[in-house]
Amino acid sequence: MTARGLTFEIDDENAPIDVQTGQVSLGNFPTGSTEKTVSVTIPEDAEPGTYQLPVTYEYSHTRQLRYSSSGTTEGTDSTRTETGTITIRINDDARFEIIETNATTQVGDDNDISFTLRNTGSEVAKAASVNAESKSSSLTFESGDTSSTASVGDWEPGENRTITYRAALQSGSAARAYALDLVVNYDDSDGISRTSNPITTTVESLPEQSFAFSDVSSSLRVGEDGEVVGTVENTGPHTVRSVTIRPVDSSETVIPGEDSTAVGSLAPGESKSFRLPMEVTSEAEVGDKLLNVEVRYRDGDGDQRTYDKLDLLTTIGPDRDEFGLAVSDRTITVGKSRVVTVEVTNNLNETVTDIEARLFADDPLSAAGSDTSYIESLEPGESATLAFEVTASSAATAGSTYPISFDFRYTDSDGSTHLTDTFRKPLDAVQPQNSGVSPITLILGLGVVVAGGVAVVYWRRK
Repeated sequence: MTARGLTFEIDDENAPIDVQTGQVSLGNFPTGSTEKTVSVTIPEDAEPGTYQLPVTYEYSHTRQLRYSSSGTTEGTDSTRTETGTITIRINDDARFEIIETNATTQVGDDNDISFTLRNTGSEVAKAASVNAESKSSSLTFESGDTSSTASVGDWEPGENRTITYRAALQSGSAARAYALDLVVNYDDSDGISRTSNPITTTVESLPEQSFAFSDVSSSLRVGEDGEVVGTVENTGPHTVRSVTIRPVDSSETVIPGEDSTAVGSLAPGESKSFRLPMEVTSEAEVGDKLLNVEVRYRDGDGDQRTYDKLDLLTTIGPDRDEFGLAVSDRTITVGKSRVVTVEVTNNLNETVTDIEARLFADDPLSAAGSDTSYIESLEPGESATLAFEVTASSAATAGSTYPISFDFRYTDSDGSTHLTDTFRKPLDAVQPQNSGVSPITLILGLGVVVAGGVAVVYWRRK
């Protein structure tokens, strides 16, 4: 007998499964047997065991046939509904759950994240591997991809396995939780490949490591060595070690005196001062200058990192004389010599040594003695007094001003020797004062004259 329009439906109400396929149609089904696939879902928490599921069949068939004298056939159809059962056995295969998570990474950095999973099933998961799949393109793994697989081998029931990945969170990402799926791939006891349902977890994030500058000032001048000083603060969430500040992309006119300057360790919110020595060439332009710098440090794992989002705004001042000269008395008597004292002040930002001063004078002035003098050292802003003997010849004109000149050879803090330009200072020539005659001398002189006159007169009278 052929069952026409055969359908069946499985009742899953009293079993811990979910039949995804509703009513199944087999069409016209002659006597015999066939197979039909039914999709079912078994929850992770389904109780292992054997379950009988009711099945309802419905079909039509011809109950009675009548043959007429004309040769036609008439039949009587009826619809029948029958019930039966199918047996489903739920085996307690390998199953997995997360029992511990240590997954925190920092924005702009890469860190180890780990998850401890347990095989809560009753079967060994053979040749198991755990695939981590990030749900965000900002969270990536060692290869730069959003997924990474770790092999764990055979996994016994009740055994814990800790899987560690190296995860990186892209710079500029939001500090929030990032979703991650863990999927276990394994072979069951029959050698059949299995894949667990995704286990969704999260990776926590910390704000990006950052730094800030404050109280920045500079003593930079055209043609001089100077320095940029300031304060650097750790504005990030972690303590960092071996912090250094390094100028990068230096120009041809502003040259770092050192490759970097060390700051040391900085706790979150901690600040320390720094000093960057710089050399400014004579070709540099006066005005504001933006220095590109980077902060290098070591994170909690000892890995070296670089923060390159900072600049230093400095000002380059105009060039100036290396030394300031002051002559206290600028007069000199025609035809005389005198000691000229000169106060010399160090205008530089560094201590200079072996300072040799030389005097130059042209007619009608000349150096009466030695034309050189020596200063052992001068700190920034320090002064010393030198003395030179200068003669004004009788050819000098009172009321006229004549120059004397100086230059200086010195050694800077780097051991380099420099010769300054010539400094000119004026001396005013003055008339020598008359020696004068005392009144007594004048009277005596007059008396002699008178007496002489009298004598002369008297002699003439004789």
